[in-house]
Amino acid sequence: MKLQQRRISFHLIEFMWKPIRVVSANFLERISEPASRFHSDCLAYRNGEITQAELITRLPHVAMVGDSACMGAYISSIWGTFWRARSCRGNNWFLDTNPAPAGIQSVSKRLEEFTPFVAIECAGIGALVDHEGQRRNVFRRILRTRNFSGQIGDLLTMKRFPDLTLISIGHNNVDWTWWCAPAELEQPEKRLQQLSRCFREDFARQMRRLIARARTQRHPVAIVVYGLVNFGSYFRGREIAERLRAKDASLYPHLQTTYKYLRSFRPAYRANLIRLAGMVNEELRAMVSDLNGELADNTNVQLHYSDALATADLSRVELLHPIDGWHASVEGHNVLAEVAFRDLEPSLEFLGLK
Repeated sequence: MKLQQRRISFHLIEFMWKPIRVVSANFLERISEPASRFHSDCLAYRNGEITQAELITRLPHVAMVGDSACMGAYISSIWGTFWRARSCRGNNWFLDTNPAPAGIQSVSKRLEEFTPFVAIECAGIGALVDHEGQRRNVFRRILRTRNFSGQIGDLLTMKRFPDLTLISIGHNNVDWTWWCAPAELEQPEKRLQQLSRCFREDFARQMRRLIARARTQRHPVAIVVYGLVNFGSYFRGREIAERLRAKDASLYPHLQTTYKYLRSFRPAYRANLIRLAGMVNEELRAMVSDLNGELADNTNVQLHYSDALATADLSRVELLHPIDGWHASVEGHNVLAEVAFRDLEPSLEFLGLK
C-alpha cells in the first residue's frame, strides 16, 4: 500500500460542545522514519494490517480539561458570546490551530517537537467545578457548558484513554459574591471558607473518578492539576486597562460587561476573590497530596500539582484581551503556554515522551 498522508491536523473530528480531537499534521511522515518509536506501527499500516484510525489510536493522547481561561475566548455582545461559546476551539495556550511559527506557541506545538500526538480539548466557557448532577443555570444551559463533572465524564467514555491529562478549571468558582447574602458581603470569612471546602470536595470526587479509570489502563497515565491563575498580578493588569478605558472609551469596549458574568471582579470585591483563589490553590495542593498517598502502590499513574499558572506574572496589560480586558490576549496565551509547558517535564519523562 502506498503511503499517503491524510491531512487531518486541526480537523475538528467532533464539533460544538463535544471534545475535539486534533492529530499532528505530519504524523505519517514522522513515524515513517526508522528512528521513530512508532515505525513498526507505520509499517503495519503500510502493509494493510491496521487502519489509519487504529494507527492514530497508538499515538500519545493529551487531553485538556478546563474553563475559558484555557480557551481562545472573550466576552462581547450576547450573540457574539453565544456563538463563540459554541464554535471557538483552539487558538489558546493548550492548542493552537495555526501552523508554527505563526499564532500561539501553545503546549501542543511544544509537544510536537518531541512526538506526533493527538490533542483532545474538553474545556468550555463558563465551566465550573460542580457537584455531579447539579443543575446548570439558564445561561450555562444555553451555552451548553460542560462543567467539570461533564468533562471528566467525557474522558471516561473515551475508548482511547489519554496518556496525559491537563486540568485547569475553577476560575468561575471564585466568584464568591454570586448568590451572596448582604451580611456575607460585609463579613465574608465564613463564606470563603465554605466555598473553598466545597470546591475541594467536588474536585476530589471527580479526580477519584478519573484516577479509577486511569488505574485500569495498561499504559502509563499522567495527570497534572494546575492551580488557578495568579489573580493578584492579573488584577494589576486589569487596573491599567480600566485607567486606559477611562481616558479613551474606544478601548476595551466590553470591559464593563465582565461584571454581568463575574460580580466579584468589581473593585470592591477583588481582594476577597484573590484570597479565595489562594485558599482554593492550597486546597488543590493538599488534595493532590492526599490522592498521591492513595496511589502509593500504583506505578502506572502519576499525579502532579503545578503552581505554574498560580505564580505566573500576569500584570502586563498586553496580556489581556483588547475586547473584554478579562480573558487572555495572544500574548497572554503565550505566557501561559510557556509556564504551563515548563512544568510538564516530570510528566513527559514518566510517559517516556521526552
